[in-house]
Amino acid sequence: MSFFIDTTYRSNDTELMDDFSMEGDLLRDTLDKLGSINKWLGGNKITIDGVEKLLENQPKDKQYTIIDLGCGHGDILRLIAEFGRKKGYTLKLRGIDANKDTIAYANKLSADYPEISFNHEDIFSESFQKLNFDIALSTLFLHHFSEKEIINLLTVLSNKATLGIVVNDLQRSEVAYGLFRLLGLFISNHMIVQDGLTSILRSFKRKDLENFSNQLNLKSQISWKWAFRYQWIIKT
Repeated sequence: MSFFIDTTYRSNDTELMDDFSMEGDLLRDTLDKLGSINKWLGGNKITIDGVEKLLENQPKDKQYTIIDLGCGHGDILRLIAEFGRKKGYTLKLRGIDANKDTIAYANKLSADYPEISFNHEDIFSESFQKLNFDIALSTLFLHHFSEKEIINLLTVLSNKATLGIVVNDLQRSEVAYGLFRLLGLFISNHMIVQDGLTSILRSFKRKDLENFSNQLNLKSQISWKWAFRYQWIIKT
């Protein structure tokens, strides 16, 4: 079994998670375990740090709306709610996901967070384009789309967000692929292993993000973070 693979170009393979009709125990177990892995590897902190940078020097006497695209079971938004409470920000948080069961699970887990709401919505719909928000989050989400779809989405987000966008996504890397394949030997959930490997192959090299930024003339900052992540902060 080879642990390494050519990552020169982005893969077009789909993930099991891309089936928005998926529901039940496997889906929820996958969301739970992904949340634990991201917490263990420090991935969630990358998004929180990006939000903090965009809110820096902003007045605390107003409400800020933050949307989380592909929110999953809402773990990122719950962390941001805790961050907002600790730092004295008034936040209105909205999670958006295309899977109805995922939204139902997120609502259940977020009952103690009145500042959070969740919507079952297609991000390419007309209704989504009518949303108003200050910050848009994309955590392990952008890689699910083609280059054309990414350009279209970033165009909408950069025009609508009053403060900016925080992208937290994987680095497409032979080393990352090999290490995750090794880690997968110890993960019992086959969906996490299969989708995790596919995610790495669908993700980005720094030049990909730079190309998107240049095409749209975005004011952005790209930073590499552990473990094999890019933090891409776009100020609007």
